[in-house]
Amino acid sequence: QVQLVESGGGSVQTGGSLRLSCANSGNSYSMDCMGWFRQAPGKEREGVAIIDGDGSTDYADSVKGRFTISRGNTKNTLYLQLNSLKPEDTAMYYCAARRSGLYCRRSPEYFPYWGQGTQVTVSS
Repeated sequence: QVQLVESGGGSVQTGGSLRLSCANSGNSYSMDCMGWFRQAPGKEREGVAIIDGDGSTDYADSVKGRFTISRGNTKNTLYLQLNSLKPEDTAMYYCAARRSGLYCRRSPEYFPYWGQGTQVTVSS
């Protein structure tokens, strides 16, 4: 069974940085599409960034130039480097994955596997 576990969240001040990690601890199968989503209280879950099996990425406009998504050597580990953080980045950040690289799009409906989330809080 696929089991995604996020880590690396925390509280930082505006302009600070965090590095989030996501590991598939359930099995050794590679995921050809993985992504990071976030959800703030009262808002719907939004796609932050995705990366496919070939390393192609797609970012939300609000994080371009500040966040970087990457994968580990096994492709079962996902990272998100968050730089120049702003208070509006405050949210629960979720790791998501799908086995097929087809339809690798930055929308929650395309991802069947999800982690429990890690909280990112950015203060003024």
